[in-house]
Amino acid sequence: MTWQVYLSGEIHSNWREEIISACAEKGLAVTFTAPVLDHAASDEVGEAILGKEERPFWRDHKAAKINSIRIRKCIEEADLVVVRFGEKYKQWNAAFDAGYTAALGTPLITLHDESLIHPLKEVNGAGLASCRSTEEVVDILAYLLTQK
Repeated sequence: MTWQVYLSGEIHSNWREEIISACAEKGLAVTFTAPVLDHAASDEVGEAILGKEERPFWRDHKAAKINSIRIRKCIEEADLVVVRFGEKYKQWNAAFDAGYTAALGTPLITLHDESLIHPLKEVNGAGLASCRSTEEVVDILAYLLTQK
């Protein structure tokens, strides 16, 4: 059996690559999807395709709507969603992805540092596991896929 895992959340570190490469090294039957990881492309897609906006709200609105097409499809097709919260930026979009995942009843794993345990207590409460490292995420995937 191959699992589809959506990797949501912060885009300013290599956490996705760590999970993907560790799963490949273990030979786990898992495929990964993610949002658009080019921050500029994600922010500019609305204006790039649908034209310039005078107000920042409408610029962001266009981009968010277009990006949500990919995000929703990936979350809806996922067997499991991992949401990473970094400490550098407030990731409201990651929290939204976690809530959407929970509302769909899709298994959710959160990934964040100790310092975010309290602020993310409700998000962690919706998850089925709350990890502090990419190794823990990989170990959970290995267990689920190999029963070891």
